[in-house]
Amino acid sequence: MQTDDADRFLIDAVRAGDQRAWHQFIDRYQGRLTAFAASRLGRGGDAEDAVQETFMGFVTSLRHFNSDRPLETYLFAILRYKIGEVLTKRQRRPDVAPGFDVDCDPSPIEAVDGETPSQAVRRAEATSEQVDALATILRRLIEELRDRGKLDDLQVIELLFYVGLRNKEAADLLGRDEKAVAGVKFRALARLREYIAELDPAAQGALADEEVDAEVTIARVWREQRLSCLKRGTLGTYLLGVLEEPWQSYTAFHLDTVKCLMCRANAEDLAGEGEEAATQAGERMFQSSVGFLSRPGSSSA
Repeated sequence: MQTDDADRFLIDAVRAGDQRAWHQFIDRYQGRLTAFAASRLGRGGDAEDAVQETFMGFVTSLRHFNSDRPLETYLFAILRYKIGEVLTKRQRRPDVAPGFDVDCDPSPIEAVDGETPSQAVRRAEATSEQVDALATILRRLIEELRDRGKLDDLQVIELLFYVGLRNKEAADLLGRDEKAVAGVKFRALARLREYIAELDPAAQGALADEEVDAEVTIARVWREQRLSCLKRGTLGTYLLGVLEEPWQSYTAFHLDTVKCLMCRANAEDLAGEGEEAATQAGERMFQSSVGFLSRPGSSSA
């Protein structure tokens, strides 16, 4: 998934220093980012400050943004980092909503004992290759299940691979037979092996490497790559109550059982909760960040 045309248009205009476009950009993303920050930090100044710093971080690094990467995912990545800074200052864990989607912010790449800086960089590159290869085969499995309308099976896979439940736990939660859940898992693993065999040799090597980074887990890649996150159009249709089955049931599962923080943030934004307060916050964010448009390094020029 790449940056969509509307985002590309806004990014190009912002790069050119268009203040109006920057205002539209903030209006487009402020609501969902604030809802996500609030789920981690609570409602209040810390959440708003984290979002404000996210926008400033984005505009000052805009010339480095790769449009092959989904813009929303990029913004959420910056926000995760800003939230991590707040939590470090608080020296405590966040009070998150109960559920499975408790995100884990990646640590910066640092040289370990006895490792040179160049070795640390190479290790980071190898880790990135592993993440990309794993994301490729997982995304293919998810898309295949969706295309075939096997969303019940996708619920099983999401609970087993992403959440990390055991077969019996997933079966009890979904009200399914444990043997049936084991069968879904068996077939999914078989498909993943087939997908690995079809990867190019370099990608196969990344997954076969005995030095695979222990931090490159299926759950982490699934979360950071947002592999099963829902489109805003799907969420909007769900909120209107007109989404057809089996998508209606799967969307409810993803929001209410897995409690995907980013999809819940999008849903809250679409529901228009606290519109007046959000508008005021968005205006404050615009006023505090618009000056960065004209600063050196804030555009591609």
